[in-house]
Amino acid sequence: MSSLSRELVFLILQFLDEEKFKETVHKLEQESGFFFNMKYFEDEVQNGNWDEVERYLSGFTKVDDNRYSMKIFFEIRKQKYLEALDKQDRAKAVEILVKDLKVFSSFNEELFKEITQLLTLDNFRENEQLSKYGDTKSARNIMLVELKKLIEANPLFRDKLQFPSLKTSRLRTLINQSLNWQHQLCKNPRPNPDIKTLFVDHNCGQPNGARAPSPATNPLMGGMAKAGGFPPLGAHGPFQPGPAPVATALAGWMANTAPAPHPAVSAGPIGLGAATSTAALLKRPRTPPNVSTVEYQSADSDLLKRARAIGPSGDEVSYPGPNLPQALYSQDDLPKSVARTLNQGSAVTSMDFHPVQQTILLVGTNVGDIGIWEVGSQERLAIKNFKVWDLGACTMPMQAALVKDPGVSVNRVMWSPDGSLFGVAHSKHIVHTYTFHNNELRQHLEIDAHVGGVNDLAFSKPNNQLCIITCGDDKTIKVWDVATGNKQYTFEGHEAPVYSVCPHYKENIQFIFSTALDGKIKAWLYDLMGSRVDYDAPGHWCTTMAYSADGTRLFSCGTSKEGESYLVEWNESEGAIKRTYQGFRKCIMGVVHFDTTKNRFLAAGDEFLIKFWDMDNISILTTIDAEGGLPASPRLRFNKEGSLLAVSTSDNGVKILVNADGLRMLRTFENRTFDAARVPQDTKVGIVNQIAAVTMPVGQTVGGSDRVVSTVSMVLNGVDSRSVGDKTRIADDTVEKNKSWKPTEVNEPGQCRSLRLVDSLPPSKVSRLIYTNSGVAILALASNAVHKLWKWPRTERNASGKATTNFPPQLWQPASGILMTNDISDTNPEDAVPCFALSKNDSYVMSASGGKVSLFNMMTFKTMTTFMPPPPPATFLAFHPQDNNIIAIGMEDSTIQIYNVRVDEVRSTLKGHQKRVTGLAFSHVLNVLVSSGADAQLCVWGTDGWERLRSKFLQLPPGRVPSSLAETRVQFHQDQMHFLVVHETQIAIYETSKLECLKQWVPRESLSAPISHATYSCDSQLIYTSFLDGVVGVFHAASLRLRCRIAPSAYLPSSSVHPLVVAAHPSEPNQFAVGLSDGGVQVLEPLESEGKWGTGPPAENGSASNAPVVTAGAAASEQNPR
Repeated sequence: MSSLSRELVFLILQFLDEEKFKETVHKLEQESGFFFNMKYFEDEVQNGNWDEVERYLSGFTKVDDNRYSMKIFFEIRKQKYLEALDKQDRAKAVEILVKDLKVFSSFNEELFKEITQLLTLDNFRENEQLSKYGDTKSARNIMLVELKKLIEANPLFRDKLQFPSLKTSRLRTLINQSLNWQHQLCKNPRPNPDIKTLFVDHNCGQPNGARAPSPATNPLMGGMAKAGGFPPLGAHGPFQPGPAPVATALAGWMANTAPAPHPAVSAGPIGLGAATSTAALLKRPRTPPNVSTVEYQSADSDLLKRARAIGPSGDEVSYPGPNLPQALYSQDDLPKSVARTLNQGSAVTSMDFHPVQQTILLVGTNVGDIGIWEVGSQERLAIKNFKVWDLGACTMPMQAALVKDPGVSVNRVMWSPDGSLFGVAHSKHIVHTYTFHNNELRQHLEIDAHVGGVNDLAFSKPNNQLCIITCGDDKTIKVWDVATGNKQYTFEGHEAPVYSVCPHYKENIQFIFSTALDGKIKAWLYDLMGSRVDYDAPGHWCTTMAYSADGTRLFSCGTSKEGESYLVEWNESEGAIKRTYQGFRKCIMGVVHFDTTKNRFLAAGDEFLIKFWDMDNISILTTIDAEGGLPASPRLRFNKEGSLLAVSTSDNGVKILVNADGLRMLRTFENRTFDAARVPQDTKVGIVNQIAAVTMPVGQTVGGSDRVVSTVSMVLNGVDSRSVGDKTRIADDTVEKNKSWKPTEVNEPGQCRSLRLVDSLPPSKVSRLIYTNSGVAILALASNAVHKLWKWPRTERNASGKATTNFPPQLWQPASGILMTNDISDTNPEDAVPCFALSKNDSYVMSASGGKVSLFNMMTFKTMTTFMPPPPPATFLAFHPQDNNIIAIGMEDSTIQIYNVRVDEVRSTLKGHQKRVTGLAFSHVLNVLVSSGADAQLCVWGTDGWERLRSKFLQLPPGRVPSSLAETRVQFHQDQMHFLVVHETQIAIYETSKLECLKQWVPRESLSAPISHATYSCDSQLIYTSFLDGVVGVFHAASLRLRCRIAPSAYLPSSSVHPLVVAAHPSEPNQFAVGLSDGGVQVLEPLESEGKWGTGPPAENGSASNAPVVTAGAAASEQNPR
């Protein structure tokens, strides 16, 4: 159903509700599945109308859709069962047990047995777990609390719990507007026409025409109006002129170039956009730019979509298809566990994570200090106390302010988008910028920016020129060139101190939102035309604004002078508040701060807690106290990935909260310090060169109070001459160590731990293999299009339930006995190129074997939907790392489709390869997609506009001719800036920003067979590589030198069998699994006494760096990389 048809259903629901058709309203809610009426659901549960409760639920979910749905139905049926037992109605209880609860036995047989045993008790409260069960009413209320939490967490209910904000009688208004329009088209319009029907178009020119139906038979007219409904259509004045459009609405402000000093707009969208220039960009942020819009879609529009999808297309086309699950996130994705505590020494006022190295945290304090921390190792890399760099160049107002009160605090710290420098806004006049390379903090610019305090700063790139935006107590916003410190713009128009700025862009339109202490929100373009909008923020005092990570949703959070806090989402197309989030109490201690993450969650510090919301639900999702010690309104900041959350503490420190991904990240970096080699070279050189080219003499002033001081020094080529002699001596020692070092040989079964997974299904070679993200199961896709899932049970001997060679897993199937089998259409699956991708929370798998792409529920194995029928078939799948609704799909025809699951459309078609696409990998740090193909070509695409940034063909070894079916695979290193390339002729390490091959290894000598597959270990320190002769090589990732060679005799049952694919455990770096040509799956680990696969080679060039950047002159070994 199109989005407009969906909106029509909402209008009908509103009309039915206003007309008091209560049963019909709820029937339409249930049948459409668009809006879940929580109030109605609560009433039915409290009244014990269990049949109606389940009937209503059935419009939105089924028992076996997911774990949340299963829990919802279980709780309802359990309550119904307990109520029957409480009434001593054993017959009814047995009926409920057999008909309703039996279905859950296949998922938890022990629980079902325990429920059954309740029949043997005179009073089920004798059961210890039910001893606190009260009366029926209280039990239902307690259950309702749990049900509401489950429903709000269930992804199938997302966007269905909030009814759209509609003006009263919206459907009637639209009909009146239509009648007015019809009347204007009449050739001989009569004054005050009498509307008799809606069944045919109105026409004043047919006095002798066919008679219209009687109003008595027309339910929309006054004769059928019910008490309490809105007045009949006539009462609205059918032909009253509609409201004239506001001339200054944002739909047209870009075209209005009148030099008004500070034009204010009181109506219109809060976003900044206009028709072909910029008007509609923010009004329709989700509409593809190359797809024409229509006012209303009929059923035929789906056929048009299908025709466009199959034929040649432009950059963006739309595909029909059923609604798929939206964001596949759960509360487990929130960083809620305290992993690190940092002692800053003074009260923290602002924080920001490095955009590239996401374990680097920048901190500002109330005494003007700034600190830089590596949170993994808990090492403070740098600290600076506040001081004026050139006091003699200070303006008189600033000198007077410092004499009156020398105390200065930090109001805001922020990294530049590439992380090459950062800015600090101080409470008195000054903005400082610093560069930070090789753990060395260098002063860059000192700007006397504002008279009074500098309240906020942000970075932006208007006209591709990096600028810093500041705002202050002098009621202005200013824009400065980061390289020179020259002032570019001054925006005046606020009547109170400017509290915050929020720059943004939409399709090349750059703009700035600003908020002031009188509660006004204004918007500015980079020109001198004044503010474009003028709105009131809730609370009318301290307000900050922020966009979601994908830039499509705008939020603000503010606190009033009375202590009332407001967190809201704005409707950019109307300039109105879309939703107001609940959960705040009156606060008399400070201002509430907030942040967003993952395009799904909001977090705010309030009441000594961290409060979380789902963006689509106004109710609090959860709260945490971070083990106590938080101030009343803690500062907080997510890292870019959303895996870490920094929270200020009341004892002048910072707590680092993590989710599972964040904990793995910290463990990886806990023994490292900041490494400049991990920052892309073009990032470092570009900004430093840009700054150095415009270095100004110390003390030079720019325009009165707008003073700038540049104090840049440079390190050429990243080499410090003081260390050259030391490196020469180290190199001599390294050569001696290399002569005695040999890789470990594993030739016998007793030299490693190996487990072949039990398989009762017909054997078929394993084409794809992966561990689940939780590490408790392995999923394989066989060449016959059937998936196999092995789960390790949680036992006393294996309390974690993680995959291990010590205990065999179970080949898992749901009670229904169905298999996850891909659509194969008319193709032979053995000839297809299988592919799959697993969602981050392990709930869904997207898969294809030459036919349609299928979406499976990992718990029930049911096919949720299929899409993209061939030709061409899909050959590789990858979820976007920050939005599971975006999928990159490599195709047999060499294109890459960027598919949006939520809106069922192809956002872009990427063309650059010459043969089928065989590999895709996202970097959430660099915001790029790397693709590889059977043409041995690598391409890098920007994920902002999906443009091709660069491409390069593999460096094939001389004399090596790859087979026509050779695949090229890519996988990012954990640093997200380097990636592994796997081809039958080589493994290689590439640097992404320049697409430069840093290291290459080709098969030779004891490892001479073609490579079948390779993958990084979970910590990116090892590379597991399989060969077609059955050998597995374990390589040191930093140097591509062989660390351990595992012979086929150590783990394979036959010499005719060889590994086709390799998968690494997500949290155990020394465990991996191989999928074999005979259909088997083998899990391998080193001996417990060894703990790891061999010993690493000596550090090269005196460096023990774990980054995979290795110099070309590395010392040779038996398996010397090229």
